[in-house]
Amino acid sequence: MSIEIIDMLITFSGLTTMLRFDKIVGMIPLFKSHYSIGKSILTLDDPITHKEGGSDSVFSIAVENKLKEVVLVEDSLTGFLQAKKNADNLNLKLIFGLRIDMRENAKLDPKQETVDSSHKVIIFARDAKGCQLLNTIYSEAFTKHHNCVDHKILKKHWNDQHLILAIPFYDSFIYNNLMKFANCTPSFGFTKPTFFIEQNGLPFDNFLQQKIKNYASKNNNTVEYTKSIYYKNKADVTALQTYKCITGRTFGNKTLSKPNLDHFGSNEFCIESWKENNERITA
Repeated sequence: MSIEIIDMLITFSGLTTMLRFDKIVGMIPLFKSHYSIGKSILTLDDPITHKEGGSDSVFSIAVENKLKEVVLVEDSLTGFLQAKKNADNLNLKLIFGLRIDMRENAKLDPKQETVDSSHKVIIFARDAKGCQLLNTIYSEAFTKHHNCVDHKILKKHWNDQHLILAIPFYDSFIYNNLMKFANCTPSFGFTKPTFFIEQNGLPFDNFLQQKIKNYASKNNNTVEYTKSIYYKNKADVTALQTYKCITGRTFGNKTLSKPNLDHFGSNEFCIESWKENNERITA
């Protein structure tokens, strides 16, 4: 990571006020950009310099839909600098979250695990100090611990005044235990995570929703309704599918004839669907 990005994280002023999801009205759009390789076809381009006919930009979508804040959930910190600059230029509040792999023991090579304990969590920074902690966690995970964290690493750096832990709807420990017959039993004794719930028209969404609600109710966790945004319109799902096949070929496990792509029984991971759902919620 460049010194410039680290400096931006340390001096980050976009979250000087406390991050509160409950201040966002309706369903929360969770944007992801092409910096999370293979996950999204959206860019972080400035709407002013955005080329017509090119890939849609998160910030063009935000301006078009009169959003006051952009919630960006990425798999790395690579796009943070560009996102921060464009958010500032557009007078938008940037809420940045790092989606990262959590395991029972981060020191072990994943190939050595007898049971797959892997699941995803999202770490949000509440303020400038939170950004410093986020950078520390990210650096430790990607330089010492096989690109992942565990309970001990998070507990060592955690501070509820500066960080928020969120559990994504898909790829969470609940999702993996239900859908992949995994055995994820994470410990969250250091904080109370917020659980995200989505509805994207997939056949297991309602079942997963209920399991998450039951868990959250039993453990006194907050639940927020969200929508993952990987492309602008429903018709763009084929472009994302093609992009995922191309990026997946690098790892030799995907082809156009056998893409093996999760969640492609739905074209709802877009801002068009978010608007339709949000209008019903806020009506």
